[in-house]
Amino acid sequence: MKFIVRLHAEITIKSKGVRKRYGKVLVNNLKSILRRNEVDAKVIWCWDRIEVVVANDQQQGAEQISELLQRIPGISWFSRSHELPLPSGDPTDFEPIMAEVLQCWQSTLPNKSFAVRVKRKGTHPFRSIDLERYLGGAILQHCHNSRVNLGRPDVEVRVEIDNDVVRVFGDKQQGLGGFPLPTQETVLSLLSGGFDSSVASFQLIRRGARVHFCFFNLGGAQHETGVRQTAYYLWQQYASSHPLKFISIDFAPVVEEILTKIDNGLMGVVLKRQMLRAAEMVADKLHTAAIVTGEALGQVSSQTLSNLSVIDEATNKLVLRPLITMDKQEIINIAQQIGTADFARSMPEYCGVISNKPTVKAQRDALIEAEAALDASLLEQVVRQSRVEEVSQIGSATEEQIQKVDSVSTVDGSTSEIIDIRSSDEVERKAFIAPSADIQVRHIPFFKLAAAFAELDPSKTYLLYCDKGVMSKLQALYLQEQGYKNVAVFQPESKANKS
Repeated sequence: MKFIVRLHAEITIKSKGVRKRYGKVLVNNLKSILRRNEVDAKVIWCWDRIEVVVANDQQQGAEQISELLQRIPGISWFSRSHELPLPSGDPTDFEPIMAEVLQCWQSTLPNKSFAVRVKRKGTHPFRSIDLERYLGGAILQHCHNSRVNLGRPDVEVRVEIDNDVVRVFGDKQQGLGGFPLPTQETVLSLLSGGFDSSVASFQLIRRGARVHFCFFNLGGAQHETGVRQTAYYLWQQYASSHPLKFISIDFAPVVEEILTKIDNGLMGVVLKRQMLRAAEMVADKLHTAAIVTGEALGQVSSQTLSNLSVIDEATNKLVLRPLITMDKQEIINIAQQIGTADFARSMPEYCGVISNKPTVKAQRDALIEAEAALDASLLEQVVRQSRVEEVSQIGSATEEQIQKVDSVSTVDGSTSEIIDIRSSDEVERKAFIAPSADIQVRHIPFFKLAAAFAELDPSKTYLLYCDKGVMSKLQALYLQEQGYKNVAVFQPESKANKS
């Protein structure tokens, strides 16, 4: 089984040296991610493409690889390739190519419009249009109610002749685009777990920047648990080729000081300035080139041009705002696409409730005068006491604590229920099937679980389920810490045997 991977267009127009460097970085990232996911594959750099040759030819393996390739920065598109030797060149010898095309596309093309696109490299005794017409005629004959549309077809049937090799491509699947990690410099993203900060972090990852996460904890242990899950998800889905760090700073003392000493109208702007100052300290320690925030112009009072200007004066670091011109709904739509929307729904906007009558045009002199009352050493203290961990270890750290949580692969339907804690989108894509008819399965998204658990029957044991097992373990640990003993993790036998 072979996949052909094409580089993002912006890479292909760079100089020869840069293109080669970016390509090799992408090859290494592919090798790392495939190996991490236990896929036995060879990754080959071919200048105009990357070939991923997989030992396993099963459909399940193809689906897994497709899911992985869709989430790797630097890939424009990819397609499964079916290869065969080029026939002699006589049109009557096009039959082997036709047979391969029909095998790939015959189930897809009925009742659809199509166009056959043939590209050739090398010298051949036929033209591309000759093969296109031959294959088009065969499709019309064998695919019921199919029709040719060269302008805007429903399906493009793509065939490539590379000297004496024929490649018949399957569905063209879009990648993330952008640049491979870490072809750009490292940045520090201020991650609150909300829609904006998670999307901003993703945008920088997609552009090839290694993104460390800095979390200012204003909401206690549950808030931090949710943000850690968001960071782990972003790393696992889009950046697992490289290690990233998660820095948690207890900012409650700083907020308390602001509430006590700062005028109500300036609280929001002062808080953002203090966050940037603290972030600069962290960024310097991690040698990052910039700070990333999820701010969008005019979204809240602290995000007017006037306020953003005076907020930026608190740091000497470059502040990147990739969402600056986006509407909130645009941001939510992207969060939905990348899978962080359900995480975000569980995160209150703690920064937004600090000031009742915020100013939209803070004056520099007033800010300097107000901040003179703040204890500068307090900011240094909370940064010094921050906790730093590898994002990749968030999952394994949970594994170390799993001894506190029972993990079971069999269920007694009379005393236990399974709770599917995945997001609604995940459930729709891949529904969970109960092991037997007598077992009840509830769907309670993880971000509603803490509130909903108190309403459940305390005489029953509830087994939490998610695809990877990471989120279910984190939620079970959290519930146990809240005093609930009737909670465990459900691990189906197939996954239990694999682990």
